[in-house]
Amino acid sequence: MDRPSTVERSLREAAPHEIFDVIRRLIERRHQARRVELLMADYAMTKLQPVGILPTTRPPVSAHAGAPGRAFGAQEPYCVYDGPASTVTAHLPVSVRGDRLGILSVTLPVRGEGEDAIAKDVMEELQECADALAHEVVVAERDTDLFLQARRAERLTLAAEMQWQLLPGRSCARPEYSLGAQLEPAYAIFGDSFDWSASTDDLYVTVSNGMGEGIDAALLTNLGINALRNARRAGLDLADQAYLADQAVYGQHRGSQYLSTLLLRFHLPTGDVEIIDAGSPRVWRVRRGTIEAIELEAQLPLGMFEDTVYVAQHFHVEPGDRLLFISDGVYDALSPGGEKYSLRALAASITHTRLLPASQVPRAMLEELLGYRGSSPAVDDSLVMCLDWHGRPAHSRTPDL
Repeated sequence: MDRPSTVERSLREAAPHEIFDVIRRLIERRHQARRVELLMADYAMTKLQPVGILPTTRPPVSAHAGAPGRAFGAQEPYCVYDGPASTVTAHLPVSVRGDRLGILSVTLPVRGEGEDAIAKDVMEELQECADALAHEVVVAERDTDLFLQARRAERLTLAAEMQWQLLPGRSCARPEYSLGAQLEPAYAIFGDSFDWSASTDDLYVTVSNGMGEGIDAALLTNLGINALRNARRAGLDLADQAYLADQAVYGQHRGSQYLSTLLLRFHLPTGDVEIIDAGSPRVWRVRRGTIEAIELEAQLPLGMFEDTVYVAQHFHVEPGDRLLFISDGVYDALSPGGEKYSLRALAASITHTRLLPASQVPRAMLEELLGYRGSSPAVDDSLVMCLDWHGRPAHSRTPDL
């Protein structure tokens, strides 16, 4: 059995709020680094914010432009050579299982020129440090606010605080699929939410829109999502998950508030999908360049009436398919002239983002929506989730007996 590396062991032994200081000192000592900085992606996924004691003196940088933004978007290391200073700065993605957390920037004295400015083995070591740090940040967030604070370009509303703490992440990836999702406005969301969970052969996905505003909407969504999780973790099938959550919401609100939800179960070996459309949002599929809406039988939102019976529908995904789950806040967005965001504009946005990875699609589509809306205030949350289906690799399939 391989023993944990020195870096991993040092991080595990460090106090949660000190893990970045530990890895910074290790890199400085081993590679004579001039500077080591951790930048965290903010909630809107537009800025990379430095980690440090608040208030920090370092301004944030773009998550889409400049050297750190380039590394963050491509999820590949990117180096910048500074001739006058005789240094090279490596910007390394800090990600875990496809969830993009930020960038580790390391400035080193130059060892050579051009591609030889940083030796290949040094780059590999630095990326291993960034990977180890990503895992420890996720764990440390249970016990310290340091990294959560670094993600904030502005203060969250209380409702948004509740909603962000409910989410599983903003992206994830496995050989069979890649997922990305984003909420807007990031710092003042109300009732929109998403959730996912995977096992050996199944991926469960939910996309929800709780009615109302502010704390009431956040409390409703929290109740619904946790009821669905409770049913899923009890091993219930999709219809029974919907039924249990429906009863939980109805038992609390007696029909005065309800939760519109899509529930899906993907069978990873085959691509077969079960889906329950309990009110919203809508599903679009891009297959071989063709955009089409997946028509579903609309069923009652969770908690609208007592003892609602839910029935799953079925469809199939093929390798190369892209699914988009889009909430009402996108369709209901208004231009400065009062015109609703049209299906034509949505189709154009889907086309414009067709070459982006799933993790980047939601942010890009919501930015187009913001451009359409202009300075007009949002009348509702907007949620976009993108799922790229790759299919299970042949070498990992269980042979027939």
